[in-house]
Amino acid sequence: MVGLPARGKTYIAQKVCRYLQWLSISTRVFNVGNYRRKLHGAHQMHSFFDPNNEAGEIARKEAAAEALKDMLRWFEDENGTVAIFDATNSTRDRRSFLLDNCKKHDILVMFIESVCQDENLILQNIMEVKLSSPDYKDMDPEKAAEDFRARISHYEDAYETITESDYTYIKLINVGSQVVINMIQGYLQSRVVYYLMNLHILPRSIFFSRHGESIFNLMGKIGGDSDLSPRGRKYANELPKLIHKHLGDQPLTVWTSTMRRTIQTAEQLPYPKLQWKALDELDAGVCDGMTYEEIEKKYPEDYANRDEDKFNYRYRGGESYRDVVLRLEPVIMELERQQNILIIGHQAILRCIYAYFHNLPHDDLPYIKVPLHTIIKLTPKAYECTEFRYKVDIDAVDTHRPKPQTKSAKHVVNGKSSVSNPLTNVSS
Repeated sequence: MVGLPARGKTYIAQKVCRYLQWLSISTRVFNVGNYRRKLHGAHQMHSFFDPNNEAGEIARKEAAAEALKDMLRWFEDENGTVAIFDATNSTRDRRSFLLDNCKKHDILVMFIESVCQDENLILQNIMEVKLSSPDYKDMDPEKAAEDFRARISHYEDAYETITESDYTYIKLINVGSQVVINMIQGYLQSRVVYYLMNLHILPRSIFFSRHGESIFNLMGKIGGDSDLSPRGRKYANELPKLIHKHLGDQPLTVWTSTMRRTIQTAEQLPYPKLQWKALDELDAGVCDGMTYEEIEKKYPEDYANRDEDKFNYRYRGGESYRDVVLRLEPVIMELERQQNILIIGHQAILRCIYAYFHNLPHDDLPYIKVPLHTIIKLTPKAYECTEFRYKVDIDAVDTHRPKPQTKSAKHVVNGKSSVSNPLTNVSS
């Protein structure tokens, strides 16, 4: 990463990491600020970042060197694929130092520079940082903002934008309103560029809701294209009031699948709507329209295999969760381009999208709890993705199946066998 403070570098770094991890590409962020806080404390005032402060300069170089050492160790010992070195890297000397060290270990280097001259965007980012950065925890907001602006001015004195013609880089200007790329090579770099060209850092909220309770939900059947139950229709009628309560008069776009139960759930919402075939529920193949009891009786081996590895198991003639993740990539790309979105979807689909925003491991993804008649509000931020859940007071069946207890989950306590609790709920 390259850029002045408050230009969205950490936000971009975390987003790229989540995207690549979601696609099963081993990725890790090495944030130099975290190393600096660990080595020299969190509450360093702006003078620490003054380029004329020799002690501060030495301390910051020490933190960068420590982060680099850990990064190289991660590549070597843990077979990492993509490391994101998150720091300002705002001088030619610092970038040259990184490049030289990586070349010694046959690591390809790509710089991502975030440039912003829009004062409103910078102010928004300062507000974000002062509220969530560990540097300003428990500090008066006004003093934090004042100190942070002084820190930015120190970096501005020494800042050198990328002009090195022999470097691989992408330069995002004013949140991607203009993009400059240079010497992009290979599949992974191309995927990152494609993703970054769809990314923005403006504040927004993403709402998730499963469709209202369906007839198949009541019957315990999976898949199908059934209508809503009476309680599901009641939820659809209540949904507009709940969304307005938590969104106000802000603009919103509603996305549904092409299946009746999501379309019916969205009917009363007074917002623009878009149907996505890619948002259709996981294809259960020959098991479509069956109950889990029927599947266990008719396809006992398949039933057992799915419990063994739910993310990778593919229904006969159908899909796996891994297949759904790949199917949803265009949806994620478009989602990153949008402002406020409400997705009315299906359990497996929302699990995959939720896991993307929370950077959850694939083993946990199929067991995320997404109950009926509940709205989940996510707000992506630089250091986290905040979450609120709003339950509507309309009863519905519970379709969640907890992670099965396996031999690997067992352990012995005081000579007695015990089983660790399965993951039944994932939330912030």
